[in-house]
Amino acid sequence: MFRDRNDAAEQLARALEPYSGKSPLVLAIPRGAVPMGRRIAEALGGDLDVVLVRKIGAPYQRELALGAIDEDGEMHWASPEAANSVDPVWLEHEKYEQLELLRQRRDRYRRGRPPIDPEGRVTIVVDDGLATGSTMIAALHATRARSPSLLICAVPVAAPESLERVSPHADELVCLETPEHFRAVSLHYQRFEQVDDADVERLLAER
Repeated sequence: MFRDRNDAAEQLARALEPYSGKSPLVLAIPRGAVPMGRRIAEALGGDLDVVLVRKIGAPYQRELALGAIDEDGEMHWASPEAANSVDPVWLEHEKYEQLELLRQRRDRYRRGRPPIDPEGRVTIVVDDGLATGSTMIAALHATRARSPSLLICAVPVAAPESLERVSPHADELVCLETPEHFRAVSLHYQRFEQVDDADVERLLAER
């Protein structure tokens, strides 16, 4: 159990200490992971940016992740069954809406600033936990396409089976806890406060 995201970030930063001084690029998945990414980047002497992906929730239960989509519109399914469980017309509409939201977030978060290029850099993709792992897989896939020298997935807590799914998509995994009876990311924090768009804008503007 982590006290809050700050506690989780500090513990992750200690686990990532071997990359201190190597000018790592920390890419946080908005919104919850951005304050964590800020602390990790500061601790390691690196840069902070975001990697923009969106969860695709089931039409009948929005919190149930069927998969995730990246800025290029590529889908990353939580399972083969998930890919076959939705109406194609609904999916196209959902993808359109999520891509539009990603565009809006890109414009709002970066305010015209170009993304930091991970090419040739140690790049650490951070989230506050892995439930299905689909969002992290989408983030890793989008980042891999930009040719980092080393691609690391860093999370405080993960479902064991989700960590196994993510493993082939990263060069290294840093995960502090893999509870056997994982139910939800938020249940592994004493405080799991909402992070809003204004928080993300401020943290990135200060980078």
